[in-house]
Amino acid sequence: MERKYCDFIAVQALPVTEKAELYLVTIHSNIYLRRVAEIAEALDPAEIERFVQALVALRKRGGRLFLLGVGGSAANCSHAVNDFRKLAGIEAYSPCDNVSELTARTNDEGWDTVFSEWLKGSRANKKDAVLVLSVGGGNLSKNVSANIVRALDEACERGMEIYGIVGRDGGYTRQVGTEVIVVPTVDPALLTPLAEAYQAVVWHCLVSHPDLAIQSAKWESVSTEET
Repeated sequence: MERKYCDFIAVQALPVTEKAELYLVTIHSNIYLRRVAEIAEALDPAEIERFVQALVALRKRGGRLFLLGVGGSAANCSHAVNDFRKLAGIEAYSPCDNVSELTARTNDEGWDTVFSEWLKGSRANKKDAVLVLSVGGGNLSKNVSANIVRALDEACERGMEIYGIVGRDGGYTRQVGTEVIVVPTVDPALLTPLAEAYQAVVWHCLVSHPDLAIQSAKWESVSTEET
């Protein structure tokens, strides 16, 4: 059966049959991609440019970049650490990459302090910066990502700059942050997948920026004739 795009109102009028379900599958993809485009249009390039210059200054002063995130954002931290180190020449780390220490601290000291204690152990200082990747940016009163909130408090005490790529209203990260990109909420039902996806869009924009990139990624250096 041929799949056709139709708007949500038209889908609602269809009977609950195999045909209707087929339309529903198709409309989800259509809506999702529209939301992706809406976020791209809503983001402010000037904010990203300021972020780039903050990272250039961080690299110039020999500061380190500590990336913090939980869940899917933790996996994004690992990917981003690679890119900041390899493509941008920034000394970057994430506690998410050390499972032994992360689980030991969780078991012995508690989940809420795993990141703040890691910053202490890393002797983080005013030359360094924290980059938070998070859907909500942390909210202590709602007990959501309390470990990020505690880490940001520790970073503030140490005089560190605070960066973020976060969703919703930016949470605590936006409140205390230096350079924070807030991914607009264009569809509450797709908050998490879009926020986490745009973490990657933004950090890839950063590491590929001419002012920050020290080399191209592998495939950009391979000629089309060789592929």
